[in-house]
Amino acid sequence: MKIQIYDTTLRDGEQGAGIHYTLEDKLHIIQALDELGVDYIEAGNFDSPNHTRGHQVSRDRELFERIPSLHLQHARLAVFGSTRRPGTEAAADEVLAYIAACAAGTVTIVGKSWLYQVENILKTSPEENLAMIGDTIRFLRSAGKEVIFDAEHFFDGYSDNPSYALSVVETAVGAGAAAVALCDTNGGMMPDVVGMVTSAVCRRFPGICTAIHCHNDIGMAAAATASAVLNGASQIQGSISGIGERCGNANLNTLIPLLQIKLGYQCIPEDRLKKLTACARYVNEIANRQFDENEPFVGGYAFTHKGGMHIDGVKKAPRSFEHIDPAWVGNERNFLISALSGRTAIRDKAALLRPGIDRDAPEVEALLDKVRDYESRGFQYENSEASLMLIILEAFGMRRSFYTLENYQITINESLSGGICTALVKISVDGSVEITAAEGNGPVSALDLALRKALSRFYPEIESLRLTDYKVRVLNSSEATASKVRVFVETSDGKRVWRTIGVSPDIVDASRQALADAIDYKLSGMAEAYPSV
Repeated sequence: MKIQIYDTTLRDGEQGAGIHYTLEDKLHIIQALDELGVDYIEAGNFDSPNHTRGHQVSRDRELFERIPSLHLQHARLAVFGSTRRPGTEAAADEVLAYIAACAAGTVTIVGKSWLYQVENILKTSPEENLAMIGDTIRFLRSAGKEVIFDAEHFFDGYSDNPSYALSVVETAVGAGAAAVALCDTNGGMMPDVVGMVTSAVCRRFPGICTAIHCHNDIGMAAAATASAVLNGASQIQGSISGIGERCGNANLNTLIPLLQIKLGYQCIPEDRLKKLTACARYVNEIANRQFDENEPFVGGYAFTHKGGMHIDGVKKAPRSFEHIDPAWVGNERNFLISALSGRTAIRDKAALLRPGIDRDAPEVEALLDKVRDYESRGFQYENSEASLMLIILEAFGMRRSFYTLENYQITINESLSGGICTALVKISVDGSVEITAAEGNGPVSALDLALRKALSRFYPEIESLRLTDYKVRVLNSSEATASKVRVFVETSDGKRVWRTIGVSPDIVDASRQALADAIDYKLSGMAEAYPSV
């Protein structure tokens, strides 16, 4: 059975705290979602109280004006709006008139299905609310639009007055809606309730496309969505990584493989499923969001194993500790190196660079001794495997020196009202010297910017790098300000992410070590070969 995927990352997702897309961001995300194979992309919102003014609306209008030039291969773009206002006519509504004339072939209209909202928000009668829904859908259908109706707060409305909530669906279907989305707008419904109510709607209106739109306020959006599908829903609405207002929306990264792999539904073309992990990272990168590595299916830790027993089990029989093959969703298996891992895990990491190497080979023993020595000095590689891979390169005599940092100097200009830092670096590459300065919000920021600025003259590929996470941990707090610190740095080039480490009594020096490893990992080609470490 086919389940339509309706993506609302660009509309409902942008309502999440800290999320803002430029027009170009939206165009890039639309392209990525189309390549993933979703059916609908909800790309804009024309539901502003001042709908003819404002940056948001003007930007969305520009986006929809560019629809004819997008050449999408799979997805249909949908514009989002609301019903006409009480006491007016749909044909006289300026926003609806624009939506009717725009290039988007699909329109999603939201309307009230909870009498509490009809009376307290719309301040109108139940009968006028139904008229607003029917009038709006008929107007848009007469303009040739496919209309999807979002029944807002449907489950709350059904709990209070099932008859009226069902009359809202009946009105939408009768007016020509191609699909009706049952919305858990408050995100507070249990999955069994969502399934039960969805089943009742599907029995009452056989043959229509019943959609499900859940929010995640009790952490149940994905479970509730799956429950709705198992009870007859044939379209799911959600966003990449569950981006959205308050606690977010149903997470499509979880739902697509859950429904397709576990439950046997067809959501996206089989050959597109392996694009899911890359698409998830790409969208989060554009949204300037730190990617959650613990996300099911697509997270960097989803198929990462640390305990020796788990590692041994996966090697002998992957199904023993992995519920699917990570390659099905474009992810990969990873083994962490720590005191719990042992010689076999070290050998397996070494085998990535020297296939077939024996676990008892002298190089493996020397490498294990080197890792133990580093760990005794405070290094930890279970969350900084890019640095570990560089150690392996070095142990095998394969690590190349791309540059020499001759010296660096950091000036801190602080005051009670704040300040900036300046870093001056001198590097040499094959005899050529570059001296560069940069300003940053702190010493580490300044050093990072200055180092990359200097190196970009010789290695322009590092211009895409940016630091996506930075953590500091004090290792021996008994020594107070003289304590040794461990710095973890996460770096991304927009397509891949990797983590490195530095340890020193000097926080700037520890940061320099981690930053240098991050750059070396990219320049050595390891980021492309081993993208999720």
